[in-house]
Amino acid sequence: LTETDGPWRGGDFLFLPRGSGKVRRLTILLVGILTVSGCRRDEKIKLEATDESQPVLASTVHAADPRTSMQLIKGFHGVEQNAWRWTMGTFAVSLQPPAGSADRGASLNLKISIPEVVMEKLKKTTLSASIQKTPVGTMTYTAAGEHAFRADIPAALLKGDAVTVEFALDPFLPAGTLDGRELGLVFVSVVLESR
Repeated sequence: LTETDGPWRGGDFLFLPRGSGKVRRLTILLVGILTVSGCRRDEKIKLEATDESQPVLASTVHAADPRTSMQLIKGFHGVEQNAWRWTMGTFAVSLQPPAGSADRGASLNLKISIPEVVMEKLKKTTLSASIQKTPVGTMTYTAAGEHAFRADIPAALLKGDAVTVEFALDPFLPAGTLDGRELGLVFVSVVLESR
């Protein structure tokens, strides 16, 4: 405490002059009242588990799962109805090759939906997938509804810690056709399973 601090303050502490017991008791009472009244809660405290672990690349990605959303690399719009996402005409997802797939290969399974309003405009659309610019599968859809895209992935394409699958639709809806966004199909999930 220096003289320039004065009798009341020293650094970050409040000092009360000696011999002022009444002031000291009133100050303590006032601080106590403010503390208790400021801590009142009308709602109950909710305890929630937190996941503070580092994100790990997964072999399965669901459209609405925040833990794997960073694996949706490009061409995805935001989550809708807490269950699905629109894609653009081209989109890509990064997946962890499952155990043993570097020797036996894997199966790629994409769960999608094509709304009626899209099929009315396009009549048909073809979805193609590639890994490292190597085509791995193509499927043409001519009806609205829920669909699956399946492709066998050769072991030679699954040697690393991650694999990026690139998808392309031909045709797709350009921005401004239904709304202001470029729209492809409705993405629900993708999984890479060991064979």
